[in-house]
Amino acid sequence: METPKNEQFRDSIATVNSQGKRSWVFPKKPSGKFYKYRSYVSYFLLAFLLSAPFIKINGNQFLLFNVLERKFNIFSFPFWPQDFYLLVVSMIIGVVFVILFTVVFGRIFCGWICPQTIFLEMVFRKIEYLIEGDRGKQIRLSKQPWNAEKIRKKLLKWVVFFLISFIIANVFLAYLIGGDTVVSYITGNPLDNISTLISLTIFTGVFYFVFAWFREQVCIIACPYGRLQGVLLDNKTINVAYDYKRGEREKGRSKFKKNENREALGKGDCIDCKQCVVVCPTGIDIRNGTQLECVNCTACIDECDHIMESVNLPKGLIRYASEDNIAKKKPFQFTVRMKGYSAVLFILTGVLIGMLFLRNDVEANILRLPGQLYQQKENNIISNVYTYKVINKTSSDIKDVSYKLLSHKGTIKLVSNHNFIVPKQGLAEGTLFIELNASALKSDKDKIEIGVYSGDKLIETTRTNFLGPRSYK
Repeated sequence: METPKNEQFRDSIATVNSQGKRSWVFPKKPSGKFYKYRSYVSYFLLAFLLSAPFIKINGNQFLLFNVLERKFNIFSFPFWPQDFYLLVVSMIIGVVFVILFTVVFGRIFCGWICPQTIFLEMVFRKIEYLIEGDRGKQIRLSKQPWNAEKIRKKLLKWVVFFLISFIIANVFLAYLIGGDTVVSYITGNPLDNISTLISLTIFTGVFYFVFAWFREQVCIIACPYGRLQGVLLDNKTINVAYDYKRGEREKGRSKFKKNENREALGKGDCIDCKQCVVVCPTGIDIRNGTQLECVNCTACIDECDHIMESVNLPKGLIRYASEDNIAKKKPFQFTVRMKGYSAVLFILTGVLIGMLFLRNDVEANILRLPGQLYQQKENNIISNVYTYKVINKTSSDIKDVSYKLLSHKGTIKLVSNHNFIVPKQGLAEGTLFIELNASALKSDKDKIEIGVYSGDKLIETTRTNFLGPRSYK
């Protein structure tokens, strides 16, 4: 891959100085077309992220990831441990989609959709700009001694950051234990739920640490997706890119001079104003080519377009483009690699849709009681004892549930001695006896089929083993 003429080799990340210490990033407040569009997307996603655990459809929370109780709701559809294979397929689809998206558009997910970027850039940074001012004022405030002004501004910022972190922690907890549960804890006495209060405090501390101090280091150091992009990107991937062919030309970058014909003089259109650097939230120089720290936030595009407009040069010196587009003027092509990922995604999506249609709303299991042999009764009757479990995945109670033998003539006797109810999104379990005439058995272990009925309606079938004496094989 070709590189800009002025690129210098880097063996460290942009946020670490030559002494190995953290180099704090003070990005200029961005503005422009892309920033406006990104703000609209971010506000929509913020509204979705903050409201999703409190939205209910048919009595089901819209999104729920209750790992402790092994209960998940995806777009209000409940998934149980028995549906784990569906979650696995869904996760694989998500991974393939992210890979395809990265191969085509680079790290655009990070700049436009990632919750870390949305909260940091559209919430915390905006509060910081409001309290401390833009880049220049923030730098001066950081360097000045701890006087009354600095203490007041820093303390106000930290308090606001902590309160927002507390709100985010509550929402995060709602995704894990349920929105209604979190609301009941908030409105109740905190001391009645010490474990939840401790969890909430830990989450608040983590979010405060991330957004108040760790910040862009999450994207650079902690997030594995940043490392993954180095494997997935190629010359045909569309990225936020600097057009070094136009920006450098024969004589490279140089300061702007009024009324000069830069193209005729062989000077690049880049006037070396460094505005693309000061506006970058990860502190990189996009003119050095595609870099690990770049999250495709488009702040440098907006800033460069504004500068180009100011000096009467064509916009687009920094733009969404592939390496082939810049170096060889090739238009975007949907490559064989992209087609392969698309085919895999299409097939997996079809498999998931098929599985969802075949998924039963009711699941029944009948298992022989461990360690128990069959019993022989009068009139040549053989009896086996079983435990049963019926899972109701729907949002309504299933009433008047009973069992009937479908494959053999015999009787099923519940220990409770009457039909039962399976609560919505719950389960019913108990013990039952199955009795068959020995003459109906073909071996010492017969497969029998049992129907689960709600009233007179068959809602599920299940199979189990029935043991009998060898002499009746």
